[in-house]
Amino acid sequence: MYLNDKNTKKYLYYWLITMFGLVSGIIVVGGLTRLTDSGLSITEWELFKGLLPPLSSSEWIYYFDLYKKIPEYKLQNFNMTLDEFKIIFWWEWFHRFLGRLIGIFFLIPLIYFTLKMGIKKTFSFHIIFFLICCQGVIGWFMVSSGLVNRVDVSHFRLSLHLTTAFIILSLILWQILKLKKTNEKQNQFIKYNLPSIFLFTIFLQIIIGAFVSGMDAGKIYNTWPLMGNNYFPDDNSFFNLFNLNALSDPSLVQFLHRNLAYVILLIFFTILYFVLNYKLLKFYSIIKILGTILVIQIILGILTILNGAQMLIASMHQISSIALISFSIYFLFLNTKKT
Repeated sequence: MYLNDKNTKKYLYYWLITMFGLVSGIIVVGGLTRLTDSGLSITEWELFKGLLPPLSSSEWIYYFDLYKKIPEYKLQNFNMTLDEFKIIFWWEWFHRFLGRLIGIFFLIPLIYFTLKMGIKKTFSFHIIFFLICCQGVIGWFMVSSGLVNRVDVSHFRLSLHLTTAFIILSLILWQILKLKKTNEKQNQFIKYNLPSIFLFTIFLQIIIGAFVSGMDAGKIYNTWPLMGNNYFPDDNSFFNLFNLNALSDPSLVQFLHRNLAYVILLIFFTILYFVLNYKLLKFYSIIKILGTILVIQIILGILTILNGAQMLIASMHQISSIALISFSIYFLFLNTKKT
């Protein structure tokens, strides 16, 4: 993207940086909402109605009475008091509030930049806004799965919701990088599309990680490197990995999540070999950063398992995944031929 108007380019950059921060924030808050089992506390869609939180005792009782009708309350939280309900309510309300804020903060500047630059130059931003709108629908699609016949949301829908958030974050970051690119010629590239493979595998890990979170699979097999007494989970057969319901089995999903981390590490060492062997100096700095974040992410993942998905450590594990995705996007951008 090339802009003659320096002020427009500056405003565009600040807008995208703000959106990147807001989307990162909602990913963190969404993770905490899941970790605190708060996601089903608001049982209605409330596109406009829920903009303000309950402001009176009667409103709090109204929301609590709605919550009492769903299986999570009847089967799991039947002893919950109104004060305890307020805690989980605030997490979900803030998560939805951030979603609305992101929509507004993206739409209004988008209208301005479209009028200023034209639809052709802002088409990518319209796609991002479409995904943001879809994300709201996906969020309710996820919540609705936990309102009938189960005490939790579908881990498949949770994974779709989280993955979409990371896609939005990645697209915003890509636009930021395009704005900041220089005209210098790039003559060093890493072969075999390894940066793309690395990024794809990390996205795959995020999908599996959401399965782990959605099924509370991090609270079982709290040992490492073995799962119980063996490398493969004690309660399963290896051949079950090839069954259709493998992704709905907590121990198998944790097994996949663990081993995909090893695959990512192997891909990283392959990339490191190419960078060092062919003296690709341009990638030295980003490789150091990626390696550091990857080690931190793996350590936090192990600590999450060992501590039974304790909230603070599990949240730090998710926050580090934002950093890992972000620098992987930057790494891919550096390996992309400029046009």
